[in-house]
Amino acid sequence: MQIGLFCLAEHYGNDTAQSLHDQLRLVETADRLGFDEAWFGEHHFNAFSVLPDPAVMLASAVARTRSIRLGTAGFLAPFHHPVRLAESIAVLDNLSGGRIDAGFAKGGFAPDTRHFLRSKEELRSIMFETVEAVDLLLHRRAVDFEGNYIQIRNSTVTPRPLQQQLPFYVATFASEETIHYAATRGYGLMMSQGASLRDCVEAQNFYRSIAGHDPQMVVMRVFGVADSAAEAQRAALPAIDHFVKCMRAAQREQPQPGFDAENYEALLRERTAFFDGKPFFDNAILGTPEMCIEQINTLSDALTHLHIALKPAAVHVEANVAMLERFHHEIRPYIAKGALCPKTLCTC
Repeated sequence: MQIGLFCLAEHYGNDTAQSLHDQLRLVETADRLGFDEAWFGEHHFNAFSVLPDPAVMLASAVARTRSIRLGTAGFLAPFHHPVRLAESIAVLDNLSGGRIDAGFAKGGFAPDTRHFLRSKEELRSIMFETVEAVDLLLHRRAVDFEGNYIQIRNSTVTPRPLQQQLPFYVATFASEETIHYAATRGYGLMMSQGASLRDCVEAQNFYRSIAGHDPQMVVMRVFGVADSAAEAQRAALPAIDHFVKCMRAAQREQPQPGFDAENYEALLRERTAFFDGKPFFDNAILGTPEMCIEQINTLSDALTHLHIALKPAAVHVEANVAMLERFHHEIRPYIAKGALCPKTLCTC
């Protein structure tokens, strides 16, 4: 099991520069504490998650850290040219000493599709082609690619990445099409903060039925630890509620969508997971240290190759730093080690 940080550079005050620096401070803290990974999101035209360029944030994080792996969760693939994306990833891998994980998502907020001239109905297909092209560019030379949306002729990316096989991940909510795509290529999966354990297990099982093995799975989770469950919930509520409200506001420009009968249920689950705060609470790592340990062990028992990406749920950076410290000292030493003695935190 890998323990990581989910980074959205959330902006609660009046100084966006400070929000970016606060996010990097959390990554530095995670690196100092021995966290395994930090994952950076990408949002455009968004006054809350002020992170439209994860490559720049990754470059800054590379310079401030020593051992933590750094990934994207994910590059919004339909809005990037694959050659430029592959070049950015290759440069970052060189600068970091081979610590980069490449995660991709399809996006879909209305302002994004309008400004980047993409049809929402085509985003998944464009993502598939873009990710495939980036994979080829990073791992082969003299690449030719002929897709419906992307054409590349005799392209060799320089510099080459340090890692011989750079890990790839694809974000999904409930799409069997996306899981099938990832499984046939050996990519990992990234699951939303709102995805339930059942969603994750079903995705793992479907992936296994295609690939013959379980995926590497990054599971994003709201994280809050306190001396009581009530205190943890009170601290997390403003952050979760504000996140959901801001994501809904970012989607307001959405035109009337086309009806996709075949994928309707998957699309409905996706909207529910991303725009409803209840699943964030229901699936959070939230409560006392003992409760957090139990919740993490439940995930670990069910998911074979688990990467947990924690998003600390306080609105102030000092509180989030303190929660990462508590996780390091009071939670991580006791996860996946056997039955927990709730009074002493020892294992039996």
